[in-house]
Amino acid sequence: MKKSIFMLVVAMITIIGATHAQSSKNEIEILYFKANLSCCKARACNALEADVRSVIEKYFADKNISFKVVKLADEANKALIEKYNAKSQTVVIVKKKKKKETATDVSAIVRDYAIKKDKEKFEKELKNKISECLK
Repeated sequence: MKKSIFMLVVAMITIIGATHAQSSKNEIEILYFKANLSCCKARACNALEADVRSVIEKYFADKNISFKVVKLADEANKALIEKYNAKSQTVVIVKKKKKKETATDVSAIVRDYAIKKDKEKFEKELKNKISECLK
């Protein structure tokens, strides 16, 4: 009887410890702000979104990173839009650690890529920024 109670207590402590360790990890969220655009511009915006998403999937599939598209026209997103002063194709990396939150705007990297179409440079710079936030 004592042995089974002891084993139950050890199991509970192990589960609590594992849960606490998971919740104390850094959480990264990448926000992609998107406007309602005409057909031609929407294709370009969707392509940029896909490229940002592909960098996350390619280099950070095993990390705790989420990708979220935030529509500028949606009233429910008004607080986020104001918080990050977002416009169409704004990309923000938000790092949450416990109750502290830091944001890194990487829109310049995305804008440069949209103009120059240098995918290798884009992937390298975005990967480096995300890696910095994971530290």
